[in-house]
Amino acid sequence: MVPSRSPSLVRFFGGVMARAMRRSFHAVRLARPGWPDLPPDRPVICYLNHPSWWDPAFVIVLATTQFADRPGFGPIDLEMLQKYRFLGRIGLFGIEPGSQRGAAAFLRTGLAILRDPRAMLWITAEGAFSDSRVRPVRLRPGLAHLVRRVPDAVTVPLALEYTFWDERTPEALALFGPPRPASCFAGMHALEITARLAERLEETMDALKGEAVRRDPAGFHRLLEGSVGVGGVYDLWRRGRAWLAGRRFHPGHGARE
Repeated sequence: MVPSRSPSLVRFFGGVMARAMRRSFHAVRLARPGWPDLPPDRPVICYLNHPSWWDPAFVIVLATTQFADRPGFGPIDLEMLQKYRFLGRIGLFGIEPGSQRGAAAFLRTGLAILRDPRAMLWITAEGAFSDSRVRPVRLRPGLAHLVRRVPDAVTVPLALEYTFWDERTPEALALFGPPRPASCFAGMHALEITARLAERLEETMDALKGEAVRRDPAGFHRLLEGSVGVGGVYDLWRRGRAWLAGRRFHPGHGARE
């Protein structure tokens, strides 16, 4: 059965998460080339690494920014859903991690969701928090079983990373890998599909790591802008220096944006 989902609540919660990320990050950035080109008449499986507590917030910001016309869904720990029942109204469905019953529920619900050609399923495929530098990338097997059963779907890897550049608050970075039809995995065993999907996600994570190390905002689209500068007496002193020198004061430390 497809989980109940309130579009108005999704939009509201997307706004709440966007404000939270503005407060906590210097900027939320999407690495170039940017948004993936997705066919409008095929369901999408977007699978991502899981480096932080912020990942669900980042996902809903991405989903409500660019994919508002696609009903978005994602699995969550059943215990968490029972504690925060409103999450079920924004497309999250509960599973029991690490159990056969949980795997069966994930597959059954995922198949029901992906019958809608507009649907988009977001999956933290590692199944648990993992540092974005850990190699090799290891994915839970449920993703491969789902991909095998929905050959008309499109698979998209998504890399997330959080890092400090020049400001007191960190950067939230994302990169979509190239979309690939699930049908290209036809005839493969689940273990082989898992390995191929992990390889694609790892490549995307490596590419994002390279952009993060370069620390160049020009390599990204800025989706959200947070606060800059240190604040307090230090910024007051910097503002005074700029005024004395006849320069315009910019609170950020970086001069590239």
